[in-house]
Amino acid sequence: MKKSIYYLCLIAVIVAASCSSTKITSSWRDTNKTLIINNLNKVLVVALFKNEADSRKAEDQMTGYLNGKGVVSYNYFKSKFDKTNEDAIQQKIKADGFDGAITMRLVDMEKEKIYTPGNMNTYPLYYRNFSGYYHRSFNYYSDPNYYTTTKIYTVEVNVYSIKEDKIIWTGLTETTDPKGVRKMTEQITKVVYRRMRKEGFVSSK
Repeated sequence: MKKSIYYLCLIAVIVAASCSSTKITSSWRDTNKTLIINNLNKVLVVALFKNEADSRKAEDQMTGYLNGKGVVSYNYFKSKFDKTNEDAIQQKIKADGFDGAITMRLVDMEKEKIYTPGNMNTYPLYYRNFSGYYHRSFNYYSDPNYYTTTKIYTVEVNVYSIKEDKIIWTGLTETTDPKGVRKMTEQITKVVYRRMRKEGFVSSK
């Protein structure tokens, strides 16, 4: 019975590890700051990916974790607004009462080619019956060699205090072979949130 429980736990750990393809490679926080979610008024959410559709998907996903306090940048900054004017951006978000901003930016995407050699197995030759003799004619079999391509996405997450106009948390994440932008954003948000909670940077009250 104990062995069965042990193997079930082992399988659960392996499955959990294989399902988690996102990790934080580095992070920094302002140790003097604690983000209390219930005290927040408005948070601007910005995603910077290679195309607008992916950016919108990521922003929609992130706002879902902010209990209705997140504002997506693609709706907030209208088409006529000059996004290249730093002073105008600063004045606008302060005047509109934002507490903070969260940015998610795709820093890099690299492809890693992995070679998997074929497996060759030799059948036993000591059989002295018909089946042994027959199988000696096929004394080995092999699986073909093949290559697989793995995609690794590096995404930077930043948290800014608008009132103090400074960065208060930053982290780099790596996601391997994500199943779409929504899934990647979901994984990144979860691992970042867990890290923030562990560090004591985020509190619900």
